[in-house]
Amino acid sequence: MAARTGKDFLERLAQSRPMVHIQGQALTGGIQNHPAFRNVVRTYAELYDLQHAPEHQETLTYTSPTTGERVGTSFLTPRMPEDLVKRRNAFKTWADHSMGMLGRTGDYMNSSLMALASAAEWFGQANPEFGDNIRRYYEKVREEDLLCTHTLIPPQVNRTVAGTQQGGGNLAARIIREDDNGIVVRGARMLATIAPFADEMLVFPSTVLRGTPEDKPYSYAFAIPNDTKGLRYIAREPLDHDRPHHDHPLGSRFEEADAVVVFDDVHVPYERCFVIGDAELCNGFYSQTSSVVHMTHQVVTRTSAKTEYILGLVSLLTEAIGIEQFQHVQEDIAEIITTLEMLRAFLRAAEADAEHNEYGVLTPAFAPLNAARNLYPKLYQRFPQILRKLGASGLMATPTEADVNGPAGADIGAYLQSATLTGADRVKLFRLVWDTCISAFSSRQALYEYYFFGDPVRMAGAYVKSYDREPYKARVQAFLDRD
Repeated sequence: MAARTGKDFLERLAQSRPMVHIQGQALTGGIQNHPAFRNVVRTYAELYDLQHAPEHQETLTYTSPTTGERVGTSFLTPRMPEDLVKRRNAFKTWADHSMGMLGRTGDYMNSSLMALASAAEWFGQANPEFGDNIRRYYEKVREEDLLCTHTLIPPQVNRTVAGTQQGGGNLAARIIREDDNGIVVRGARMLATIAPFADEMLVFPSTVLRGTPEDKPYSYAFAIPNDTKGLRYIAREPLDHDRPHHDHPLGSRFEEADAVVVFDDVHVPYERCFVIGDAELCNGFYSQTSSVVHMTHQVVTRTSAKTEYILGLVSLLTEAIGIEQFQHVQEDIAEIITTLEMLRAFLRAAEADAEHNEYGVLTPAFAPLNAARNLYPKLYQRFPQILRKLGASGLMATPTEADVNGPAGADIGAYLQSATLTGADRVKLFRLVWDTCISAFSSRQALYEYYFFGDPVRMAGAYVKSYDREPYKARVQAFLDRD
């Protein structure tokens, strides 16, 4: 199998048996038909179908170096500038399909695996077999076009102590023993988005480890099938309320489930382990392999698509109700335009200044991407605020599709029309605005973007520490020292 179709994705999911707890139910299979997941699952199937659409196939796939079949572009190892452009165009094609609302499409983790596999020798520092394992695993995911998600952080119990010490060290997922064939993991982790319908779970390093003997059981990286024995998920309340697309246009299509991951003595074979017991390798997992750069390249592409969507939506809104001539409205629109152009500039600069890393992978410059990932979590919070302000009380009166087509249809046509739209079309537009800025779905989107890469305050601290300010200090000091 090479690049999958939507049918392939759904058939494999139908055969999977993950243990998922949701709203008092314990599911073992049937995820693709459950009301909480069936709509977003079909949206993911649409993404896989795009790989085979004549207008997108060249963008979304390339020829596998091992089988000669077409595989997903997000697995492409960039060697030339054209490869980075091809990867970005593929990211953008998928992101446009969901208006940037899907944060865990396969291209995100595929980008990470590509970089990790390219740095296989880095993993081999601890054990040559680990380097072979990550390379083979990347090729498996590429050739089978598997959908991967990941889980990173320990449960939040007591923030005054390290994650590895939560509950006296008995809560966070940890290695409790090794045997001749692998490791056994017990405990929990957060936060696995799309876990109930993914194919594979990547359990990668999270917080910085101190390298003490106590941290050794928490120092690991591995991958397991989503329905591995002893692995179970506790999913949050779904935000897809099984409503028509008209009424919940985003939530009914793009509601990605988030879940806590519980490891109940899960056995992980050695061939699926990439790091065991080495805190130093865990701490350099993303930076030393360039994984974080390629993941951020995908993220900034997605957020540019999301910002384009916001700009289009606010423009339709202001035109519909005739408010675009007001200067304070223009100021809000200009803020969105500025954010969009900034993201585009970051992407262009990152690609223009790309360099080959020590493993021969053409890697975008991280400085502009790092700036984007520190800025966007805060900039995005303004978009729902702007939409709420401009939509105002009109967002409080948004009838459903049943009302538009029912006995109230004539009243809706007469009293809910706008400067440019019929009553029915205005309601449809305002339902979309509502689902972008007021609904539970929209609130989850804002929270998700805010914490996408972690706590923005801690991110800022790391950003400051990593940024080389010495040349600028020297320049100012030289000015002070002038006669």
